[in-house]
Amino acid sequence: MGEDKIEDKIIEKIQCGDSGAIENLVQLYYSDILQYCILHTADWNTAEDATQETFLKVIRYLDQYVHKGKFRSFLYKIAKNTCIDIGRKKNKIDIQPEQFLYELTCNEQGYEDIQENLQLQQLVKGLPEKMQEIVILRFSQELTMREIADIVNLPMRTVQSQLRLALKILKKEMGENQPYPPSKKANLHFKQIPKSYSVFMFFHPFTFSSAIHLQVSQI
Repeated sequence: MGEDKIEDKIIEKIQCGDSGAIENLVQLYYSDILQYCILHTADWNTAEDATQETFLKVIRYLDQYVHKGKFRSFLYKIAKNTCIDIGRKKNKIDIQPEQFLYELTCNEQGYEDIQENLQLQQLVKGLPEKMQEIVILRFSQELTMREIADIVNLPMRTVQSQLRLALKILKKEMGENQPYPPSKKANLHFKQIPKSYSVFMFFHPFTFSSAIHLQVSQI
């Protein structure tokens, strides 16, 4: 069963008064939201606090939520605002990748995902804030363009053009910095991609740096 179908059933149970289904909803999205909060907070403890606060708010606001297939947008909006609120309270967010990785061993579950997310964060940190968010939501969180447009409160065409512009900027920076080439696996897959595919229509989960390298090479 697809994630959307699972989500629909869980939310239906919650709205019918099944309190046990709330735990299922948290389990379904906890890892995704934690990964998102890691990219928007200054350390591991703050990321965990932001994640927990996000789900507390989701539970609090669920009675106001009308399910129309946009739950992930609803969830990420709350996560985004929660991270912003925490950042304001702490005055400044200075994300240091080693602060997160220091608390995990290389064998611990989620280590590679966190490492790749932090590589992505470092890659896009020179972009304007709105572009950073769009790239992160697309490549790290694998959200659809429609979901991203809803979260950042922009028309979808604007999101698409901002993503293309962000990738053009990254292409220039990656060219100047002479990054490592994508993996052989990535190159093999790239050969199978029709050139007519627009940049915002394709994403394949290699490492994020390889994925973005593939995207910018199409521009």
